[in-house]
This record gives sequence, C-alpha cells and structure tokens, in this order.
Amino acid sequence: MSWFESFVLGLVQGLTEFLPISSSAHLRLTAAFAGWHDPGAAFTAITQIGTEAAVLIYFRKDIVRIVSAWFKSLTDRSMRGDHDAQMGWLVIVGSIPIGVLGVTFKDQIEGPFRDLRLIATTLIVMGIVLGIADRLAARDETGGKHRAVKERKSLKELGVKDGLIFGFCQAMALIPGVSRSGATISGGLLMGYTREAAARYSFLLAIPAVLASGVFELKDAGEGHVSWGPTIFATFIAFGVGYVVIAWFMRFITTKSFMPFVIYRILLGILLFVLVGAGVLSPHAGESGG
Repeated sequence: MSWFESFVLGLVQGLTEFLPISSSAHLRLTAAFAGWHDPGAAFTAITQIGTEAAVLIYFRKDIVRIVSAWFKSLTDRSMRGDHDAQMGWLVIVGSIPIGVLGVTFKDQIEGPFRDLRLIATTLIVMGIVLGIADRLAARDETGGKHRAVKERKSLKELGVKDGLIFGFCQAMALIPGVSRSGATISGGLLMGYTREAAARYSFLLAIPAVLASGVFELKDAGEGHVSWGPTIFATFIAFGVGYVVIAWFMRFITTKSFMPFVIYRILLGILLFVLVGAGVLSPHAGESGG
C-alpha cells in the first residue's frame, strides 16, 4: 500500500465511520474503483481505532462520568441505581453480541462477506430499513392532522432488553455495507428512541467493540500489501476527519432527516449492481492482492 492510498483510505474512513452509510463498504469500494488491493478487515479495524479516538475525545465528559459511576457502583450499592452507572453496564451488555459473533464469523468477515454483490444488497436493504425507521420517528415527532405528537424515549429509559437489541443491531455491521451507526440508530428509532439518544448510545456502544477489534487485528497489520507505516498514517487521518464529522453529525440529527443518507445508500447499491452485472467490476475486485 502506498502512502497516497493510505491517505485516501484514511480520509474515507474518517468521512464515513459515523454516517449511516458504512465505512467498511466505502473502504472496499474505494479500493475496487481505484484498482487497488482490498485493504482488508485488519486495515479497516485498525483505522477505526482512529475514529474511535475521536469519539473518546468528543464524548470525554460523558465517558469519564459513566466510567467513574460504574466503578463506584462495584463497591457502593447506593450507586447501582445511578443512570451513569447503569449506562456502564448497558454498554458492556450491548457489546456482547458483536464480540461473540465477530469471533465466530471471523473467516466469513474477512472473506465471503466482502463480495461486492453482498455489499450492494446490504446498502440497499439497510437503506430501506433506515428510511422506514426515520419516517416513523418523524411521524412521532411532528404528529399530523389526526395524530398527536408522541414523545420518544431517552437513554434514561434504556434497559437490558433494549441494550441487547442495540447490541445485535451493531453486530450486523460485521457485514460490510450494513453500517454500525446506521444499524444501531435504525434499531433505536424502531424501538422508539429519539434520534439523538439512538446516535449517542450507538457511538458509546461502539467504543469497546471497535477498540477490541483493532487491538485483535494488530498482529495482521503488516501482512500482505498493507504495512505498518501507511496503516498508522491512515489511522491519524481518520481521527482528524472523524472528529469533525462526528461534531457535525450530532448537530445535524437534532433537526434533519436521515433521508439523504437513505437515498445515497440505495443509489450506490443499485450502481454497484449495475457495474458488477455489466462486468465493469468483478464481485471480488482487488481481493487477489491479499
């Protein structure tokens, strides 16, 4: 991998990680369209450490408060009813599905799941799911001629059951094209949470999963055509760009619909099917390089 490739892929990772359009799919597609080797699951997991570092800094006050309350709750029974302490446990509970499934399906994630036809399918299907969830949220928030405004749930109403559902939604992002934020936010909206609550828990929930995945894949960073230097460079690029994107996205969702992302996902999926069907792209473009 050249330094230019690592710069472009780091930029793509930072731009797409927090948007509901799938960073893993865009890394895969960028390489395929450019005629580069597929950067692979290891490169993706490690560069995600950069974007998660952006989450740690952006939500640092929340994280410090949650971690502090969680540790206190281990020895102080009176703290176990504290919302922040409960959030600590809920992040742990919600992280279990992706941990178990990630290890179980590791070979598929690094192989068959990276087929461009599967990515096209997940882009379209999850785009439709996000669109439905967004419309339901908008209907509750605005009401209508014969419908009263319905109050949506905040994170204070999050329990173990919903935390696990969020976790299974996040685990779907093991398949490129699904989108970690897109799947968890869609799940949250379908369960009746506000856009801001679903997005906030989505980002907090991703921290242990992404950091663990990145550390687990460190041993593979220097294999094949991907070397340490470009990988670290891409990770720093992803961090800087990711911080800007997350700050923008958290402001965006307070007043805007997810429909632009829905339309983008569906159009990109259709374009990908057309290009593969026409023989312009091979379903396994770039994979032969390692």
